[in-house]
Amino acid sequence: MSEIRIQKNETEELQKKDAGADFESFRQIIETLRSENGCPWDRAQTLESLKPCMVNEMTEAIAGIDLYRKSGNAENLCEELGDVLLQVVLLSQIAKEEGLFDIDDVIRKISKKMVHRHPHVFGTPEEREKKRSWEELKREEKGNRSKEEEDAQRTAFHEAAGFVICHLAEK
Repeated sequence: MSEIRIQKNETEELQKKDAGADFESFRQIIETLRSENGCPWDRAQTLESLKPCMVNEMTEAIAGIDLYRKSGNAENLCEELGDVLLQVVLLSQIAKEEGLFDIDDVIRKISKKMVHRHPHVFGTPEEREKKRSWEELKREEKGNRSKEEEDAQRTAFHEAAGFVICHLAEK
């Protein structure tokens, strides 16, 4: 009974304030949607089931960029980037529930990567002088990739292409 009250209180709080006005509120919305009293569709999703959604939202974000370039209106781009963010937060919430990692881990990892790949901005004076390229730094990071990792990435590109082709065939 107390869990239901907590859930109800969280929902009321989100409705009172500008729901999703900040990242933490948005994260709570996704957590609530995945909770016992949340949305059946959101609760049913898995890392696997969201793969086509991720490809679809990424593609729509690309279309949003093109639309902005043609029209000067960024409203659609803003919406589509929100949908990509939804996928990242939802996938991270599922990973958290499975004991893998959470959104804070994702943010820490990408922050560390951005600092590492920008030594000309964040590095020591000596590192700034080297002027190493993004690709060189990426190769250095990925240098010890296993065959399994390389195969998984190749398979993912093929799978994403398949989702896009199926989507186009439906139109």
